[in-house]
Amino acid sequence: MNPFLIVEKEGPLVVLTMNQPEQRNPLTGNTAIPEFLAAIALIENDPQVRCVILTGNGASFCAGGDIKTMKRQSEPVVSEMQIRHDYRSGIQRLALALFNLEIPVIAAINGHAIGAGLDLACMCDIRIASENAKFAESFVKLGIIPGDGGAWLLPRTIGYQRASEMTFTGDMINAQKALAWNLVSDVVALDHLMPTAMALAERITKNPSHSVRLAKRLMRESMHLRLDSSLEMAAAYQAISHKTPDHREAVDAFLEKRSPNFS
Repeated sequence: MNPFLIVEKEGPLVVLTMNQPEQRNPLTGNTAIPEFLAAIALIENDPQVRCVILTGNGASFCAGGDIKTMKRQSEPVVSEMQIRHDYRSGIQRLALALFNLEIPVIAAINGHAIGAGLDLACMCDIRIASENAKFAESFVKLGIIPGDGGAWLLPRTIGYQRASEMTFTGDMINAQKALAWNLVSDVVALDHLMPTAMALAERITKNPSHSVRLAKRLMRESMHLRLDSSLEMAAAYQAISHKTPDHREAVDAFLEKRSPNFS
């Protein structure tokens, strides 16, 4: 069987491409989760990597869960505790790993992002969509709930009221509404999607790696911290940053009116 995830590294950038287009790149019923977890572990431990782009091959970004797998889970032979275990050891591990990855992740959403596919996009830091992308928090249509973190992620991405509308109706929205609702930061033609994501990644990778990683970690942790706790963490991270060679180089370059040369 061909791998679900194509991993391509070029300098400080890693591109992850979901590659099961005939099935619309589902996250279950295949090796998607272990492949994602393995790739994230490699990325996290590679100091050269400064940005990740996640996209899909074919007409869909990610169709979410595989319906045949869901049907098997509804059979009497599979217990509730087994299903709970499968979620905790499967897609929920992906949510934690991708959300907590310190390297910035850009979702280049080429097509449909449905159910867990939408939630996968929300695990990323920045989302860029093609004009023909579609989005749905469609679990309710199948009589289930967002079991992969979507109930936590989506309200923090687009606000509780709009997340409630998407979750309670399961309705699909187009790329332009996704832009208006702040689900994505940009909408471009399909043939401009990857060049746009690559250009954004290049702007990110030009900055000092430690600064970007610590800034992302501070923002992620601050989502559930009080202001005073966030400020304490910021003070600690800032103390580390002030002592790095890249900070000294940035200050020297500014004073000498030249471009910095980061390590």
